[in-house]
Amino acid sequence: MTQGMRQRAVIVLAFCLVVALLATGVWRYAYRQGLDQLAARGQADLALAGDRLVSQLQRYRDLAVTLADHPSVEAALSGAAPGPVAAELLQVADRSAALDILVVDREGRPVTSALGQVRQDLGGLPFVRRALRGALGWGHGAAQPLTQRAFFHAAPVFAEAGRPRGAVVVITDLNGIDYNWRGTNPAAFFTDAGGEVIVANRSEILFWRRPPGEPGLVPPTGPPPDFSANWLGPHEIWRLSWGPYLPAEALHLTQELPVIGMTGEVLLDVDQTRALALAQAAAVAALCLAFGSLLFLAAERRRALARVNAELETRVALRTAALRETNSKLLEEAREREEAQAALRQAQDELVQAGKLSALGQMSAGISHELNQPLMAIRSFAENGLQFMERERPDRAADNLRRISDMAHRMGRIIQNLRAFARQESRRPARIELGGVIEAALEMTRERVAEAGVTLTYQPPAGRLWVRGGEVRLGQVFVNLITNAVDAMAESDPRRLEIRVTEGPAPEVSFTDSGPGIEVPDKVFDPFYTTKAGGEGGGMGLGLSISYGIVQSLGGQIRGANGPEGGAIFTVTLERAETETEAAA
Repeated sequence: MTQGMRQRAVIVLAFCLVVALLATGVWRYAYRQGLDQLAARGQADLALAGDRLVSQLQRYRDLAVTLADHPSVEAALSGAAPGPVAAELLQVADRSAALDILVVDREGRPVTSALGQVRQDLGGLPFVRRALRGALGWGHGAAQPLTQRAFFHAAPVFAEAGRPRGAVVVITDLNGIDYNWRGTNPAAFFTDAGGEVIVANRSEILFWRRPPGEPGLVPPTGPPPDFSANWLGPHEIWRLSWGPYLPAEALHLTQELPVIGMTGEVLLDVDQTRALALAQAAAVAALCLAFGSLLFLAAERRRALARVNAELETRVALRTAALRETNSKLLEEAREREEAQAALRQAQDELVQAGKLSALGQMSAGISHELNQPLMAIRSFAENGLQFMERERPDRAADNLRRISDMAHRMGRIIQNLRAFARQESRRPARIELGGVIEAALEMTRERVAEAGVTLTYQPPAGRLWVRGGEVRLGQVFVNLITNAVDAMAESDPRRLEIRVTEGPAPEVSFTDSGPGIEVPDKVFDPFYTTKAGGEGGGMGLGLSISYGIVQSLGGQIRGANGPEGGAIFTVTLERAETETEAAA
């Protein structure tokens, strides 16, 4: 092995060692971050489980306090027959799911119970002694022969002089409380002051006890299973083999619950967190190795080029002709690349021109669509004018000619507005009277509504309602919405169209028809989206799209939806104009 190869081998080994150290650091950092996030979620889950346990037990504390003032309890302490009192207590226990309810006298001797089983003297229990001193008492333990796990709440019963004359003890079966928790994730359990597991959603660790001064749990009988614990920063990690329903490696969290004298604990599986940290470390190592490989290849190539260059320098005289030929080939390649770039620029220009032609075609279709309705009105007025002239009614014929002139003027305005809309021109909204715009739109579409057999209902505003907008642009929107509603009701029976004006800070105009409704409400304002059949009466799908742009340019909103009783509802919301200083559109 040459000296150069030995140097390269040392560099490669050193680089691999650095990558390994970097990947290890990334893994530790990612693992710590993952444990922080897992601990935050685990603390939330543990707090939720603790709150649920406390709330369930507090119900029975409240029951004990309530029963302390019950007349039956007073009667039992006064020497009444225990049978009726026990029957009433049994009803309360059945309704509240309590295991048993006892009444004890001032000495702690049971007077009566819901189950009719008078137990031994309870005066020696701490929670009973506390209740007989006038305070609320609580504790846990066995309630033989009923259950091995019970929680006790004791409430004092006061005499008229204010001194306790006895107590009510409510016994809760903890088996019924944690029964619905079994098998839920994560694994949670609650230990008492002595470290014994009292409540858990994993029944296999019930009654396990924590060794004094040590972490972990050991079963009450038999040899303890494998267990170890270590700390990773502020996090305690347990490695255990306690059964198939508990994680093999878990993050251990605790939370004190002084209200019930227990400590909530949870075991969170860290397998996913560790796998994610390993994946991140592997990704960093792979990137570093790939980058190092590229650098190594580049260095090797540079060495090879240097070696070749040295050989070329020794043969420069013999390779002059070859170098000239190579130079000419490079010049030819450069010329070909310049020609290719020129061809690419020409293709880009052609694509831009094609885009311009496509946009021009779309604008032509939009202008044709928007001029179709005024042209239909002009044709109708012209035919009516001929009939009036044949009937020798020149006044009505002249009126139709004036209307044709107005329509032609409106067509010019429509073209101007469409051109401004296509060029994204911003026209300042003016102060216009909303009722007049609606009346003009109704006049323009009256013949079409009548021919389609549509019953139109419109209640104009009580007074003059001023909004910000453009008379021609807003009228164009209303005409389009009316004609769309008429077309949608071609196959409907009955055919009704209701136009309603809602006054307020933001006036609204709604158009409700009895048609089949909107098939896809999210696409109704998209360009070229239409449900009309092709042909003479077919649409190009630009009307609602253009209407949407017009209303947006006026500072308003337009939305479409299906009505509760069928049909479609289009609502146009506008800005209210309060001042009279704005010029008309």
